[in-house]
Amino acid sequence: MRTAFKNKRMTTENNPFSRRRFLAGTGLLLAGTVLKAKGAGILENASLAGGRERIIDIHQHTDYTGRPNEQLISHQRTMGISTTILLPAGSPVVSASTHQGVSNGLQAGCTGNEVCYRIAQEYPDEFVFGSNEVPDLPGAVKEIEKYLKLGAKVIGELKFGVDCDSPEMQRIYELAGKYEVPVLMHWQHKMYSYHLERFHKMLEKYPEVNFIGHAQTWWANVDKNHEDQSVLYPETKVAAGGITDRLLSDYPNMYGDLSAGSGLNSLLRDEAHAREFLERHQDKLLYGSDCNDSAGQGERCIGAKGIDTIRRLSSRRRVERKILYKNAKKLFRI
Repeated sequence: MRTAFKNKRMTTENNPFSRRRFLAGTGLLLAGTVLKAKGAGILENASLAGGRERIIDIHQHTDYTGRPNEQLISHQRTMGISTTILLPAGSPVVSASTHQGVSNGLQAGCTGNEVCYRIAQEYPDEFVFGSNEVPDLPGAVKEIEKYLKLGAKVIGELKFGVDCDSPEMQRIYELAGKYEVPVLMHWQHKMYSYHLERFHKMLEKYPEVNFIGHAQTWWANVDKNHEDQSVLYPETKVAAGGITDRLLSDYPNMYGDLSAGSGLNSLLRDEAHAREFLERHQDKLLYGSDCNDSAGQGERCIGAKGIDTIRRLSSRRRVERKILYKNAKKLFRI
């Protein structure tokens, strides 16, 4: 893949006891103000339960590969997630864009808009929801807009067999601009969101829309030397300057979702590069789990491993806090 890119906040005077209490209280008030200012970051990052630091998970699914949603809720709580964004699937249809039904349920049995909406309504302190639909269905824009009007925070994930710059996708981008919500894209060679090498044109055409890149082809192309696009989980060292790296650098409206095995692999395959990458793009990267296990901890939980990896590879606590919480809070207006 080769492409060109642009370089681019009672009175007290007659009562000595009252006066003394007044002065003491004033001192305590001033001291409290100073402490509050110094501790603002701590208070902002602490959850209501147990004083744990807040984490926003931007990428989870309902009924993921058959996991009961009660286990999803338990999984997120075990990981210590403060707020989870539920990304729905589109309608189950047989069409070219769903690979004749193979890709229904985001190819993982995930359920759609109404299920995500209901869970977010039942647990409003823990979950918010996105909106989605198969892009080339005649009523796609109407269906997505229905849930945007109900408060959806994002469109996606868009995981369909269509060109990233097709008229159908562009209608969705226009809708995102109208409602001021991000669009989350799943990039997978010859399977979903075709032609990453052309996507810079969409970033230029829709500068008011924030886009979030995710999945195998997006993260494989962090490497400037990645040429064989059929390799979805490369293990080689990374040369900075790949398409993904450049899109994040050159376009203010491009973000990266570090979820799933693809995001984790992009960090673990070359930890020296990952440390520099997290530092360089600290304002553009977002934590997500996209994890279908039920435990929420241990070796099999990609979400928990992702949190641990971000904490370990972040050069400063400030960087870690941005990626695990602050960037998402700002982008999704949570």
